[in-house]
Amino acid sequence: MKAFAAVAQAGGFRQAARALHVSPSGLSDAVRRLESYLGVRLLHRTTRSILPTEKGKQLLERIGPAFAELAQALETATSSSNRPAGTLRLTVPVNVSRLVLPQLLAPFLKRYPDIKVEVMAESGIVDFLSAGCDAGIHYDDWLEQDMIAVPVGPRQQRFATASPPAYLDRHGRPRHPQDLMKMECLRSRFGGGNLEIWHY
Repeated sequence: MKAFAAVAQAGGFRQAARALHVSPSGLSDAVRRLESYLGVRLLHRTTRSILPTEKGKQLLERIGPAFAELAQALETATSSSNRPAGTLRLTVPVNVSRLVLPQLLAPFLKRYPDIKVEVMAESGIVDFLSAGCDAGIHYDDWLEQDMIAVPVGPRQQRFATASPPAYLDRHGRPRHPQDLMKMECLRSRFGGGNLEIWHY
């Protein structure tokens, strides 16, 4: 169809062949194959000129916008190779979504304004590929061996142990982390069933 459109617009095989950098005989063969496939004559050929038939004009009217749309799609695809665009889906632990991601996303989105980020925050370990995500942030001891990993965010996260003052007034204030063993504590349990370990 590209060969037919080029010949019809150029008004001849030689001119179209020069524009497409192919041989006139190759173009003629391509148009002949298209006519044979469709079962209609698309071009009136004379020694002086080549003009589209009525069916050829109708086909040109229909494929013209399609070729323009295709050219635009190809241009968009090649231009986006230098400028990333699209949707990036991430799966991250809930703590990371609150404590790490905000610092990372602002500069990332400023640098890549054509990327839209979707975040799935989970309390458990998620296989990001089966979840339909492009990437994920996991703590290093949860990484599978075949994953490609790049460190992001702070190397350590520090948490504070907190209590309502009324509870401390009733039970006393701990002087050492060991004192917490005698107190009621609320701990997080990961999706895999393991309790979060408190490090001091």
